[in-house]
Amino acid sequence: MWNQDAFARTLDFAVKAHGAQKVPGSDAPYVVHLVKVASEVLRAWAESRDFDVDLAVTCALLHDSMEDAGVEPRALLAAFGKAVADGVQALTKDERLPKADRMADSLRRLAAQPRDVQLVKLADRITNLEEPPAHWPKEKRLAYREEAKLILDALGAAHEGLAARLEARRQAYLRFC
Repeated sequence: MWNQDAFARTLDFAVKAHGAQKVPGSDAPYVVHLVKVASEVLRAWAESRDFDVDLAVTCALLHDSMEDAGVEPRALLAAFGKAVADGVQALTKDERLPKADRMADSLRRLAAQPRDVQLVKLADRITNLEEPPAHWPKEKRLAYREEAKLILDALGAAHEGLAARLEARRQAYLRFC
């Protein structure tokens, strides 16, 4: 069963962590993106109910907290436990690596995580394949779409429904290219 109290506590943490941050290319508070990712996870769970929804939703709400809000791993560990802290770390790109190597590294680390965490990456990219920021050139849009294929190939087995939804979004994203 899904724990709504844990969802609310995690959402409160994420709102505080991201503060006044906005969704890139919009005036929407960043938490809108986080809730959309969690919504994709909840939709997937409603279809199959075969994964730890609380771990997945918690990681969905916190997936950008280290990378974009500077939350320390020890803060996640103290507030949410080892499984969540490990999951969010795997979902976080390593900024010390060259940009070209970051996604491959993240996908390798995600492969070592439970599928409950892996499917968060699918849900994140589904959400990110909405209309891109207007300032993105065509080359960046095409590269982003191709990167979605890498994610799908690496993690698609984590959840069939999310994999199908990601592929559909990837195809629809061509209209922005």
